[in-house]
Amino acid sequence: MGYYSEFSNYHSATAGEIKAKSIAFLKKAAAKKKELHPVVLEGRAITKSWWGTSWCTNLERYADYEARLERGRKYVRAGAVVDLEIEEGIIYGAVLGSRAKPYEVQIEIQPLAEGVRGKLAEQCSSKIENIESLVRGSFPDSLKDLFYSKGGLFPSPREICFNCTCPDWASLCKHVAAVLYGVGARFDEDPLLFFKLRGIDVNDFIDKAVSSKVEEMLSHAGRRTGRMMDDDTAAKLFDVIG
Repeated sequence: MGYYSEFSNYHSATAGEIKAKSIAFLKKAAAKKKELHPVVLEGRAITKSWWGTSWCTNLERYADYEARLERGRKYVRAGAVVDLEIEEGIIYGAVLGSRAKPYEVQIEIQPLAEGVRGKLAEQCSSKIENIESLVRGSFPDSLKDLFYSKGGLFPSPREICFNCTCPDWASLCKHVAAVLYGVGARFDEDPLLFFKLRGIDVNDFIDKAVSSKVEEMLSHAGRRTGRMMDDDTAAKLFDVIG
């Protein structure tokens, strides 16, 4: 992301200016064959799914961020987030503002506590239905407390460390806020990115769930019963395995 770094005179850009800059910048980057991952929204809503909306709702619960979140929403809606990458424990973003080139944003998330990780593994791996819901992009109500509870899966402000190359030395600048909202939009597209960010191996949960289901089936293999696995149930099971 080094090609982003140039400073110019700083002033607050309007939504229209940002939109125009975003279009021009992405066209230029495409011409140079630079691989970027912009946040592109359809309509005014930043998020639509439970995953994205819940991520953003969690951000808005914290008074620490309240003053800058509104401007972050304006920036992400205007297409200011021209690059966003999510890795384990870290988020990289490039956000257009007052200058021609984007500001670089880096957000680090502290590792998930082992106790919370263990609770999720226990509740997910014991029910294959929970894994199916997760892969579909929804989540069982029985697990949602794990996200919102204190010390849960959603990070608190003390677990988030961020840096932006803009000259705004506020605790949370609008460029960082725009990236955080952009992350919510990404979770709409791919909920499993949340687990990647938090360092959770979903495949491990799937393996345990399938293993548990198979063991349960084998334990009943010698019993005569009037109940048989119907086609729908079999299809769901092997679809998850595949």
